[in-house]
Amino acid sequence: MSKPMKLTIASRESRLALWQAEHVKNLIEQFEGKPSVEILGMTTRGDQILDRALSKVGGKGLFIKELEVALLEGHADLAVHSAKDVPMDLEPEFELLGFMKREDPRDAFISSQYASLSELPEGSVVGTSSLRRQAQLLALFPHLKIEALRGNLDTRFGKLDRGEYAAIILAAAGVKRLGLAHRIRDLLPQSQFLPAAGQGALALEIPANRADLQQLLAPLLCPQTTAAVRAERQVSRLLGGSCQVPLAAYAEITTTGSLHLRARVANPQGTEIIYAEASGSSANPEQLGQQVGEELLAKGGKRILALCQSAD
Repeated sequence: MSKPMKLTIASRESRLALWQAEHVKNLIEQFEGKPSVEILGMTTRGDQILDRALSKVGGKGLFIKELEVALLEGHADLAVHSAKDVPMDLEPEFELLGFMKREDPRDAFISSQYASLSELPEGSVVGTSSLRRQAQLLALFPHLKIEALRGNLDTRFGKLDRGEYAAIILAAAGVKRLGLAHRIRDLLPQSQFLPAAGQGALALEIPANRADLQQLLAPLLCPQTTAAVRAERQVSRLLGGSCQVPLAAYAEITTTGSLHLRARVANPQGTEIIYAEASGSSANPEQLGQQVGEELLAKGGKRILALCQSAD
């Protein structure tokens, strides 16, 4: 009788990242042959630098670099990421297999005192780590004061509970995954707060040319989520794919089976937001993302990108 396959998952050490890794571990261990899975917890530069906005210190890649080193050196076989933290283009030594079934993609309003954004008095401090959220907040509620909020979910909740913020905005998916849905006072409508590319989805990354892992992990991937996130990421790729630009992109499969993609790009002050949307085949999501991204650029996105880059 052959021994079970052994796998190691590289994960950040935040409670949410470890939950995500544990979730994947439990699913893999149910596969035929009962693979044995362990988790290698690691601290990334994104976890260490908490006093500056991500857009100022290197962006999304800060959360995955150390995990990729573990893959490259053979200390781990796969890494589990929040899809919105994954850079748009990976080095050739790595492969992004795809995306697991999406959790709630919306943004969540969390406050100890107020039930909704509309209840916040003028000058109230709202915490968020995202320029996308900042721009959409200020477009609707210019009387609010937006301040940076970094750290893991427990750190962010702690700052809220100490009264440093009147409210904070977080991805609903992470809050729900940690069993903290009761802290959500309101789920923000996508018509006003379009999500980030990949928000709510988990991404699986492996070393390139690992056909054995491609085959083994294929059942974990969701074709509908993978198509949607691929379209969203193409918009982000076309518009720079960084944390320096307030960009939103969200796609979903319609009742007719087509893929519908909506996207927005804004200036950080929320005084100008450009919209684009289109439907297309889920068989070629990048083509749809390219179409919507090009429309954003043509409508004025190039000028906004230039302004964001010159402000750094």
